[in-house]
Amino acid sequence: MNSRLLLTIAALAALLALAGPASAQALVGPPAPSVTDINPISVLDSASQAVPGFKGGLSGAMSIMILLTALSLAPAIMIMCTCFVRFLIVLSLLKQALGTQTVPPAQVTLALSLFMTLLVMAPTFDRIHAEAVVPYQTGQVSDTDVLWEKAKQPIRDFMFAQIDAADNWSSVYMILNYRGVDTSEPEKLTRADVDMLTLMPAFMLSELKTAFLLGFRVYLPFLVIDLVISCLLISMSMMMLPPVLISLPFKILLFVLVDGWQLVVGGLMESVAKVDTPAAVSLAPDITRVLHALA
Repeated sequence: MNSRLLLTIAALAALLALAGPASAQALVGPPAPSVTDINPISVLDSASQAVPGFKGGLSGAMSIMILLTALSLAPAIMIMCTCFVRFLIVLSLLKQALGTQTVPPAQVTLALSLFMTLLVMAPTFDRIHAEAVVPYQTGQVSDTDVLWEKAKQPIRDFMFAQIDAADNWSSVYMILNYRGVDTSEPEKLTRADVDMLTLMPAFMLSELKTAFLLGFRVYLPFLVIDLVISCLLISMSMMMLPPVLISLPFKILLFVLVDGWQLVVGGLMESVAKVDTPAAVSLAPDITRVLHALA
């Protein structure tokens, strides 16, 4: 049995574990967990135990499958759980404000946003490695549920820190209300009451709001230059001359004189809130302490 066949059987077993009909449950064991409680590590572990010859935990083939799955989900994780969206939107609005739609190219802004994200997220990634990866490699953690909790907690703390810094708890409330969670008594809600299925879309909404606010601040000075140039051209009866042709050199000159790239990139990285120490966030502070009026 070659490795490709093993991976195919493991993938089919994982799908059966998530499907949930009675016939599938008879083959793979216990019923599939609910959507809000799905642990990808435990699902793959159950799939490995369902395949003949893979009793007793994750094998080499299953480890390869986990790695390939993580690589395929990396773009979604980068977009949904980090500040990549904020950086990319602000840099795109900066290009529009300058009037240079294709300069710098999209590949450059994507690469710059990616490396800025890696730089900002480095403490969170280091914490995941120290709290989840190292204990798993040394054998201190063998339970997949514990491993999943330790791996996702630093990401959760990062997302909560950004929502708290931007005061965008209203997005969390909106998702909770849609899912039927009672928010009439906000003082009883804590971070533990917000699962990943609620936190991830709420975090993305918060990042979109923050990105457009920062983009407005970047756009405003260049808009003033466009208005001044347009008024001058109209006063000189040069209405047939496009204002963009005249304002573009002035905007580029202003951007270079004030060292715009350093200001924009530095401001974007400084806009990302610092995450508290693990000892401080373990108390699960009230997520609604700033939104009592919305209850």
